[in-house]
Amino acid sequence: MDLNPSNQTMVAYFIIKGISDVPEQQLPIFLLVLLIYLVTLGGNMTILLLVCLDHHLHTPMYFFLANLSIIDMSSSTISLHKLPFIFTSGNYAISFNSCLTQMYLFASLMGHELFILSAMSYDRYVAVCNPLRYHSVMNRGICVLLASCCWMLGFLLIIPPVVVVSGFTCYMTNHIDHFFCDIMSIVRMTCSDTSIMEILNLTEGLILFDILPFILTFIPYGFIISAILKIPTTTGRRKAFYTCSSHLTVVIIIYITLTCQYILPVMVNSTDKKFFSLFNTAAIPMLNPLIYSLKNKDVKSALRRLSMKNRI
Repeated sequence: MDLNPSNQTMVAYFIIKGISDVPEQQLPIFLLVLLIYLVTLGGNMTILLLVCLDHHLHTPMYFFLANLSIIDMSSSTISLHKLPFIFTSGNYAISFNSCLTQMYLFASLMGHELFILSAMSYDRYVAVCNPLRYHSVMNRGICVLLASCCWMLGFLLIIPPVVVVSGFTCYMTNHIDHFFCDIMSIVRMTCSDTSIMEILNLTEGLILFDILPFILTFIPYGFIISAILKIPTTTGRRKAFYTCSSHLTVVIIIYITLTCQYILPVMVNSTDKKFFSLFNTAAIPMLNPLIYSLKNKDVKSALRRLSMKNRI
């Protein structure tokens, strides 16, 4: 259903086009997304259980990692949950209120993730640059405060853009060229006044959601790299870098994906945007626990201890 721009009525529902318009590709894509989603749930749930059950992992780093696992499982569920229903029922419709809810929750969780990664950067900075005071600086109260602020910022900062979108009354079409309700896809569809949204996109979207967490994440790594270079032995430098390598790998992957998806919109077409969005919403949450477990001796040891307990 295409809507006339002169029709100033609120749409009752949107039509989600999905990942591909080619019928032959629907089943392979559905099976691939389902597999990635199940691996994401399994990997992140394993990390979360290990952090909760193994007292060796009751440290600030793994506290933030548990928060990251919750975010990854939630964001994947929120962004991908519609695809199985589309495939099994053939119903591509999503109500306006459901679309707004999905938009709000997904955008909030993306903000949570970027701010949690910033908190993890600060944790790694203290661990490398001030190891003797690590446990006193990164005490339980500070960790809870940092995590609470990350969650609060994510939930609060996205409210104004969603309120503005909820007030749009004119749409050129109700077909969303995406596989979920992405806020920018909705903005591109409307024929209502988007001047307020453009201001919010600059102040909140670019400055608070992109630049601020980017700065808070990478400034600590400047001090970390400087401290590592001052370590006299190769073994010491390697050990110090190893403590940050997993987190740095995750951060680089996420920011490269977000840059391709949002910061450079004119350089990628609709299909490429869907690919980067799918990678961001499905592949990255799957990769995070793999990166942290494959490159982390503590997680491997905790997994072995848990396996031995289950055998006994």
